[in-house]
Amino acid sequence: MIDAFSSAFGLLASSGAFERPPIDWHAVAPELCLLGGGALLTLIDVIWLEKGRSITSALAGIVMLIPLIPILTLAIDSEDRSMFKGAFVVDKYSLIIKALFLLSGYLVVLLSTNYIAEGEYWENEYYGMLISSVLGMVLMASARDLITIFVALELLSIPAYLLAAWRKKDHKSNEAGLKYYLMGVFASAIMLYGMSLIFGVSGSTILEEINESIASGGANTPVITLGITFVIIGFGFKVSAFPFHTWAPDTYEGAPTPVTAFLAVASKAAGFVALMNLVVIGFIGQEDVFQPLIWILAALSMTAGNVMALRQTNIVRLMAYSGIAQAGFMLAPLAVAGEGPAIADKAVSAVVTYLVIYAAMNIGAFGIILAVSRKTKSADLESYNGLFRTSPSLAIVMTVFLASLAGIPPLGGWYAKFSVFTSLTSASTNWGYGLAVVAAINAVIAFGYYGKIAMRMWVEDPHETHVGEVKVPVSLLTALVLTAGTTIAFGVAPGIVTHFTDVSLIAFGG
Repeated sequence: MIDAFSSAFGLLASSGAFERPPIDWHAVAPELCLLGGGALLTLIDVIWLEKGRSITSALAGIVMLIPLIPILTLAIDSEDRSMFKGAFVVDKYSLIIKALFLLSGYLVVLLSTNYIAEGEYWENEYYGMLISSVLGMVLMASARDLITIFVALELLSIPAYLLAAWRKKDHKSNEAGLKYYLMGVFASAIMLYGMSLIFGVSGSTILEEINESIASGGANTPVITLGITFVIIGFGFKVSAFPFHTWAPDTYEGAPTPVTAFLAVASKAAGFVALMNLVVIGFIGQEDVFQPLIWILAALSMTAGNVMALRQTNIVRLMAYSGIAQAGFMLAPLAVAGEGPAIADKAVSAVVTYLVIYAAMNIGAFGIILAVSRKTKSADLESYNGLFRTSPSLAIVMTVFLASLAGIPPLGGWYAKFSVFTSLTSASTNWGYGLAVVAAINAVIAFGYYGKIAMRMWVEDPHETHVGEVKVPVSLLTALVLTAGTTIAFGVAPGIVTHFTDVSLIAFGG
């Protein structure tokens, strides 16, 4: 038996079965930098214990920024790189998405610095888990394979479940983490089942090969239809699209505010990136399946999110429903992505543009929420009454973010919505025009609740908790300056963002 095993092993070794596949170390440098930085944070925690607190936050911020160096060198090189038979791809699209995740992670570190230091639960593992989650997002940007997509999704999701429940003695935080975990696992199960169906009929996990199998007509159409439906539903949970949004309001309200900002921006963006990869690379040719489904999700998310946001009295829950509506806007371009390669490119560029601008204005809005809650110890809308009289700078900056989220020129949000309308109308289909009308109506509805917050800040008498000006820590102030400046710049000169977000995912068929 041993001799037979040795002979078989030797035969496999001689045939090259155990040879390491070629690795482009430059291409995987961003992931390796994050991995090494996370390991260093863990080592410092193990060796120095509580003594490492003073440098943990600063080190986490540096770890988020260092991978931008290889991303910049890869962008300068401008060569598309592919490894593992096309399962891992580095191109202009993946680089801009990776930079978005890293900069969003850095901003969340700035939001977290004083929140964690002044809170009841200071633990170095917070930043380690934050880096681990961002590592999953960065990996997701290059994933072109079902297995890689799923591994990246779980790598970013599992630390996020723990971060949502960070305030261990707070029942709302425990509820937030539990709901997020249960719904996340349920979504992963649905998505994984859909992926298994797609693999079963296509015989491959590589997205391009799946597309080739679908395009050739060799796949079992009913099973492929079911698989695509399950995968899109699974990601519907991840991006909190209606009616798969039920976890978002409670999770956003119960999680620590910096974690809420992280979930609302970076985690949601990762879900959209995976969905774009699947739809535009893997499922093109089955537009009669995914386009109606995404159309319905987009229309329902915009409408239901905005209508439910109008009734909220807690600003965090209001931002949760606002995020559901914004998810509908980001889904909209994918509802026409199957109309041809040129339309698909416009759809991808529109979604990436929206993600970049949304990250700046939404993280900034949560930064103001964090600053005000430090003073008022409340997230009720009433606590924003008269903010302009006591802290005029915060009221002005919050108004900038709210106006941008509503899509008012000349702030970044108007161009984000404009890019969505352009991609929908460029398809020249009734479906595209119809969804553009729905989006336009919902853009008007959104003025209702964004304007309600602004009116409270500018018109109402100051709330009883506003005694003296709100003091903003340096790290939080830095995040607000960066996000406000970016939001204004993207609106006044949209060419700044479009120069980077004019990307393509079409790797086949010209």
